[in-house]
Amino acid sequence: MCLIVLAWRPGHAMPLIVAANRDEFYARPTLPLAAWEDAPGVFAGRDLEAGGTWLGIGPDGRFAALTNVRDPDQPLGPRSRGELVAGFLRGRESPFDYLERVRSRASDYSGFNLLVGDARQLCYFNPRTGAPRLLPPGLHGVSNAALDTPWPKLERARAALAERLDAADPHSLLELLADTQKPQDEQLPETGVGIATERLLSSVFIASPNYGTRASSVLRVHADGRREFLERSFGPHGARLGDIEVSA
Repeated sequence: MCLIVLAWRPGHAMPLIVAANRDEFYARPTLPLAAWEDAPGVFAGRDLEAGGTWLGIGPDGRFAALTNVRDPDQPLGPRSRGELVAGFLRGRESPFDYLERVRSRASDYSGFNLLVGDARQLCYFNPRTGAPRLLPPGLHGVSNAALDTPWPKLERARAALAERLDAADPHSLLELLADTQKPQDEQLPETGVGIATERLLSSVFIASPNYGTRASSVLRVHADGRREFLERSFGPHGARLGDIEVSA
């Protein structure tokens, strides 16, 4: 994933709402959202190159999502970050305990932001910013820097989520993820990739011939445990490929 905005509201009729875009090279082989035959109760897309995933749900109300940290100078970890999401969805540890275990081997991975949760708690970990921590109730967002770093596209997406919370219709959430507006150059972060790439990556929804938003995902969790998961897939230049809906 490259952009995640969410509302965490314990005790609310809809305690968790997530809207997220996965940005990736179009050529990277991927399976869309589906039940995993080798992991009962897990629903997620799948990266066929490394076997992991970027966002998914699992048994007992489990949820996990990941973004990469944009830093061209960072050392490449020997393991795939997508396995961090898959490992939580397959497992039985509490969110906080799982992140503590990930913390002990964080150097195996390139930079990441990892969100994991269940019906009781939602936790966050980025090895560059400190220990795993519980997220307080409220609106949160993460792109390719630390949680709630005020990049223009993140602030724009989080504000759009706030405007839609009363109804939180899945298609209105997909609409906020389809935003292609780009900020002015002076508002762009400097992450070491050059101004042309910063511009390309600066919108909520990214489209180009080779790289862009591959999937937009909306997850709505109800207080009774019901979960509604919608994924919309895209190809080169942002061409819409189709929608998949899962209820669990």
